[in-house]
Amino acid sequence: MNIMYKSTRGDKNYLTASQAIVKGIADDGGLFVPDTMPKMDFDLSDILSWDYRELAYRVLRLVLTDYTEEELRYCINSAYDDKFDTPLIAPLTVNAKGNFLELFHGRTIAFKDMALSILPYLLKTAARKNGVAEKIVILTATSGDTGKAALEGFADVEGTKIIVFFPEEGVSDVQKAQMVTQKGANTCVAGIRGNFDDAQTAVKRIFTDKELKAELKDRGYVFSSANSINIGRLAPQIVYYFYAYAQMVKAGRLNMGDKINFTVPTGNFGNILAGYYAKNMGLPVNKLVCASNDNKVLYDFFGTGTYDINRDFIVTVSPSMDILISSNLERLLYHVSGSVEKTAELMKSLSEGGKYDFKVEDGFVGEFATVDETFAGIKEVFEDTSYVMDTHTAVAYSAYKKYLNDARDATPNVIVSTASPYKFAKDVLKAIDPKYDGINPFEALEKLSEVSSTPVPEPIKGIDKREVLHKHVIDRDEIKDFVKEQLN
Repeated sequence: MNIMYKSTRGDKNYLTASQAIVKGIADDGGLFVPDTMPKMDFDLSDILSWDYRELAYRVLRLVLTDYTEEELRYCINSAYDDKFDTPLIAPLTVNAKGNFLELFHGRTIAFKDMALSILPYLLKTAARKNGVAEKIVILTATSGDTGKAALEGFADVEGTKIIVFFPEEGVSDVQKAQMVTQKGANTCVAGIRGNFDDAQTAVKRIFTDKELKAELKDRGYVFSSANSINIGRLAPQIVYYFYAYAQMVKAGRLNMGDKINFTVPTGNFGNILAGYYAKNMGLPVNKLVCASNDNKVLYDFFGTGTYDINRDFIVTVSPSMDILISSNLERLLYHVSGSVEKTAELMKSLSEGGKYDFKVEDGFVGEFATVDETFAGIKEVFEDTSYVMDTHTAVAYSAYKKYLNDARDATPNVIVSTASPYKFAKDVLKAIDPKYDGINPFEALEKLSEVSSTPVPEPIKGIDKREVLHKHVIDRDEIKDFVKEQLN
């Protein structure tokens, strides 16, 4: 079946997968969604015999249907190679406290590597397929992990330039160091005086600025995105849900064909939405537990049917989830309502009044964990099993405990572990023992290694000694002018 992509808000243009990946976001501000939800065309038991690369091909060919087998296999094999520190790519760790799908074994030690390792290859292939002669400018807002993973993926990729914006005071010290020391002649990074929502809103506004796009096209540039608003970021994430299911069966934690739950620490809603796509493609998923931190706009939404961003923005120890405007939720609204008119109406309401009402009853459950509960989860799991979780995984662990207490659900569950604890070593150490409160964030790397008897990941060894190459800090309302300046 040939899958085409359309806007969630009603733009009449249908695009192929490769065209949608190049474009990033629809002209009307909507996000690209498949016109028909693809279905798996293999027996579920087949996944037990496939490695990650083969599984990726079998899944992605159903979603990115205008890519040839040769093109897809090139992209997949180029992405999922020895840049990951384990041949499993996304291993499952099983212990007495749960089943943890580790998505942090790539170069930036966060789950964004799973998609951003392949997106540059998908994008280059797409540009070639569609005769795009202009230089592609990747505009990306990040709450911490997307930025570094995108920079790593696109650094020195011919025919591209990447500009990343991050909240200057809203990421961990390690996350910031990873971005501002990034090499690459085509890379640009700027901190903003504001939060992630400010950066994301400004970037999305640029994508729909027809005058700016026309001006830059005359200079030989076109925009695309590495955020999960790009379907090329979302599609590869579907793969690891199938992979987790296979590993659960192999580990004896699940019988083939039985249903499974996934608990996902959630900010921009892309990761958990990929689980929803996997479910609709045929993976036997029971519940998707959407785990929030103190910025619990999604928890409130799934509980009440009201999405309301008119609240205080809270800076927490899980900064990649410090988000109030979850962009990918728009895709879910479209799929559940089945209506571009309804989706456009809800997005207009959000833009104008900061809220909308819409009840989703399609296998999602909202839970949340406070900072204290997050710290308690890290300490409990470490003391009982010696396993170290990062602050985001701990949100998911603590939220799932609440869900179990309320629902008594016996369905086997996988906690989606989105980052290495070393990315947030200072807070992880503090959770394990309060005596580490106030430790230098870079000294914390070696101390966590000593306490946990695990090695500091190679990609961040000595990161505090690297030269700072990107020193821009701008106000949130200067983003558009900054982009023009960088491309002038």
